[in-house]
Amino acid sequence: MISNPLENELWNEYPLILGMDEAGRGPIAGPLVVAGCIFETGYLHPEIDDSKKLSEKKREALFHEIQEEALWFEILVISEKEIDQKNIYRATQDAMVQIAKDAPCDYCLSDAMKLPSYQGEYEAIVKGDSKSISIAAASILAKVTRDHIMVELDQKYPEYGFKKHKGYPTKAHLEALKTYGVLPCHRRSYGPVQKELEIKLFG
Repeated sequence: MISNPLENELWNEYPLILGMDEAGRGPIAGPLVVAGCIFETGYLHPEIDDSKKLSEKKREALFHEIQEEALWFEILVISEKEIDQKNIYRATQDAMVQIAKDAPCDYCLSDAMKLPSYQGEYEAIVKGDSKSISIAAASILAKVTRDHIMVELDQKYPEYGFKKHKGYPTKAHLEALKTYGVLPCHRRSYGPVQKELEIKLFG
């Protein structure tokens, strides 16, 4: 639980605070998911926390609860192709700026991502998902959405083990990549995928 969220210092001046976070910057397969969330002034929840600290079962339950209780939320799914075109940092940044522009907010909090092209007031908070209830909620929305997508990919390509490693470059995933090849959902700009493509091309 985030017992004293960062928002407590800001709500008097900024009633509508947007928190934003992402899931999927590190994986070599699957999309990036970026989410934003706004709660009413003074909102607290005993279980909302950094998504990485929560069990899958707890994240799933909170995923639905957050959507019911939030004043506003948005979830963007950024394709592997766009990640390859822009690079992962820029793809994340652009998605957060888009959400911030869409949101009816007075102030934005991002999880350590600077947004130089955003014209409104914002703050990039290091480890924001453990300090801000809005960022923590956004982290849950992003993580659960991405996990659902990876489970769907696992059903389509069961030999790659996406349900287990969620597209991260684990030993099992890298071995599957070598054995079965590069899929459309792999990020071609990422090193291990580039390597396999080069091996296939040049032998």
